[in-house]
Amino acid sequence: MKKILFYSLSALVLLLFSCQEDDLSIGDLKTPTNLTIVADIVGKTSLLPNGNGSGLVNFTAKADNAISYKYIFSDGTSQNSPTGVFTKRFLLSGINIYTITVIASGTGGITTNKTLELEVRSDFTDAEAVQFLTNGSQKQWYWAAAEVGHLGVGKNINPLDPNSPNHKPSYYEAAPFEKAGSPNSSCLYENVMTFSLVANQLKFNLNNGGNTFFNTAFQSVVGGTAGSDNCYAYNTTGLKTVTLSPSESVVAANNIPTQTRGTMLNFSDNGFMGYYIGQNSYEILSITNNRMVVRAVMGGNPALAWYHTFSTTPPNQSPTTDYTNLVFSDEFNTDGAPDSTKWSYDLGAGGWGNSESQAYTSNSGNVIVQGGNLKITAKAEAVTGANYTSARLKSENKFEFTYGKIEFRAKLPTGGGTWPALWSLGQNYATNMWPACGEIDVMEHKGNTPNVIYGTLHYPGVSPGGGNSNNTTIANVSSQFHVYKAIWTPTSVKIYVDDVLFHSVANSASLPFNSDFFLIMNVAMGGTFGGAIDPAFVQSTMEVDYVRVYQ
Repeated sequence: MKKILFYSLSALVLLLFSCQEDDLSIGDLKTPTNLTIVADIVGKTSLLPNGNGSGLVNFTAKADNAISYKYIFSDGTSQNSPTGVFTKRFLLSGINIYTITVIASGTGGITTNKTLELEVRSDFTDAEAVQFLTNGSQKQWYWAAAEVGHLGVGKNINPLDPNSPNHKPSYYEAAPFEKAGSPNSSCLYENVMTFSLVANQLKFNLNNGGNTFFNTAFQSVVGGTAGSDNCYAYNTTGLKTVTLSPSESVVAANNIPTQTRGTMLNFSDNGFMGYYIGQNSYEILSITNNRMVVRAVMGGNPALAWYHTFSTTPPNQSPTTDYTNLVFSDEFNTDGAPDSTKWSYDLGAGGWGNSESQAYTSNSGNVIVQGGNLKITAKAEAVTGANYTSARLKSENKFEFTYGKIEFRAKLPTGGGTWPALWSLGQNYATNMWPACGEIDVMEHKGNTPNVIYGTLHYPGVSPGGGNSNNTTIANVSSQFHVYKAIWTPTSVKIYVDDVLFHSVANSASLPFNSDFFLIMNVAMGGTFGGAIDPAFVQSTMEVDYVRVYQ
């Protein structure tokens, strides 16, 4: 339905003074007249009178003597349009009535306005994201300052180019607490971002203590002249309305579900997520109960995209809890079969829940201690139920523990389809089925994307699926040894490569990371994570120099 509600004219009363020969005239004052508004609901037909569910409406406003137009919408948003042409996506799920006021401005500030109502259908919703953001009522978020790349920037390019990724911060990744060392940047970590539900509408408030970290390109907003990113007095308090929309970014166009959630956060009234980059819309790449990664195209520079990582745990630069008492180790110094007092095997084929292509054996051709290293070798060889063989060792019923520091020093296999993993699993998995038992992946690697290391936690709410994950790129993972480490405490699980933190997850009583786990080492082939196996693959080996656990 479309209904014209009222038409009003407002006039600016001017008092002109002249002094001697000065001419203070501002030209002819012209009142905008004959204001018309055309609202074209996208996909509207006789069978779909409220549109096709996209929520899109194309507006065209015209008036005689008008020099600009402004749209004001009852969902709390507004938009200036010098031409009067504007496309709006209405996002409240279902069929809803919206009030739209169009103000046409003429010279001298004279305005004319009209208001209409539209009934528009929108099928887009992301109730899970809203639940994660608000916990059903209200939740506070902070910069994940302890993580590498909590602030980063990369390319915003299309189409997908594997040599020039558009879904990660390839230009710059901030080091942990990088901005804390200077008063010119430390204000960033004082941000408290609150998402809330008010009358079923998503709202946002940024409390930054009155100081905002500005990108240097936008310092003119506050008259800054520092010549680099800097903190300036800039008040951001006040509730902003947040609407959700489907992403149309270059990352969404990649059509790779693991790269983006596909949901946009759109903030009203110049709202933004802590770092001022001239942008009010952010794409959710991933979100869980306690961690969120968003991407935003740089305002005024569409070639760049910024990446922000947030946590529900306030930044704390105090030293991480460490463990120094060695309670378990295998240095693999005795050639032959692995130590049976420390390790047993998972055996057989069947996909292992991930559509994997290998059968696990305890054969010396697949697993052996030799030259000071444990060697797990995946081979292309046909056996019952599989075309590949490999090995999977576990400390189940031999060494199980709660909390501690886990270290694996390893060199990884090569070849498309290889999937090496160094990880741990909740010992109660038989009675508390995965993911309820919990899983800590200290290291996973895909032979199809060399040198990208993944750290992941699996638990209810994030798994099945990608889990609570992050990745980092390091050089020479298959030609050099690196130390893959997790520090697991009652308050967090932090994952490192060569002592560089790249993933952190807050632990709590509601998560399954507060009881005994056991260690696992394996090389899988293919499957949901390993991907396509290179037809030319023959064999490749993961070598482990040592495994150590401290408490």
